[in-house]
Amino acid sequence: MLRTILILFSMLVFSFQSTAQSASTSQSESTQFSELSPLAKNSLMLDITSVGEQKLIAVGERGHILTSVDGLDWQQKTVPTVSTLTRVFFLDDKLGWAVGHDSVILKTEDGGESWAIQMYAPELERPLFDVIFTSPKQGVAVGAYGRFLRTEDGGESWQEEFHGELLIEDDQLYLQELKDEDEELYLDEIRSILPHFNRIKVVGEQWYLVGELGLMAKSDDQGQQWQLLDEIYAGSFFDINATEKQHLIVSGLRGNLFVSDTAGDNWQRIALSTKALLNGVIVAPNGTVYVVANSGVILTSNDQGKTFTKSTQSDGKAILAGVWFNEQLILATEVGLKVVQGQ
Repeated sequence: MLRTILILFSMLVFSFQSTAQSASTSQSESTQFSELSPLAKNSLMLDITSVGEQKLIAVGERGHILTSVDGLDWQQKTVPTVSTLTRVFFLDDKLGWAVGHDSVILKTEDGGESWAIQMYAPELERPLFDVIFTSPKQGVAVGAYGRFLRTEDGGESWQEEFHGELLIEDDQLYLQELKDEDEELYLDEIRSILPHFNRIKVVGEQWYLVGELGLMAKSDDQGQQWQLLDEIYAGSFFDINATEKQHLIVSGLRGNLFVSDTAGDNWQRIALSTKALLNGVIVAPNGTVYVVANSGVILTSNDQGKTFTKSTQSDGKAILAGVWFNEQLILATEVGLKVVQGQ
């Protein structure tokens, strides 16, 4: 239900060359700052990450960004957007990025204390759902309707890529015929033909991408080209992560959870005692795997994801993301941030 907030959008405009500079005019004219509120920590929070062992950063609705050193006391930061933020990523203890609705991209260079807009393009109506960087200069952001942005200069500019190789063969042939016959109709069609890209993950030398309509793909050239993996399930996937032994775990709708120990070439469905939407996969330093879900469900595995036990938070609220920090599980939920004692 809550994921509908993230993925149900209509698309009006598509652009192959979308840059921070091209969006700067509209953002300078209409920049709004997220309202500081003592209740921000109890609002819808969509992602959380740790900055080394020193700090937690959480993001959510209305441009809220909060920091904490213990997971209990949170301080809201001044943020130059009111757009809902869906994902946050830190390369080190200083450099970080957050993305969200209105194609907003924010950057921090001081560990999340202050933030600056790198992109803001509400006219596209294409939210971003994930962002990763492999160096201070090189990064990728992904989102709705196959939106794929790449930067080579730390986010000063972003170039949009269309990855038609992620379409099934029939759709690829259809687009090629359309491009030859009607360029305008072709440009219109690619606005919505790709599925939503929900998560991108780097595991060793390989990149993985998952999304709606059963999309799973991997790349060995930092996302320049993608190879579709065999379809194992027709519904949406929302997260992918890897255990300490690089076993892949992917989570989706209706309690669908799969594990692969062959770099995604083969998958095993894991039997679960829940049909909840599985939002996130967290791997603790000791190897314990947690899967967080709607309805307050937390699944725990101590055998690299082969089996799971279920617990349910008393409030029954959706858990959107989580992180292991100071021997505790810190959760981002639909009613704010909470601490759960680790198992």
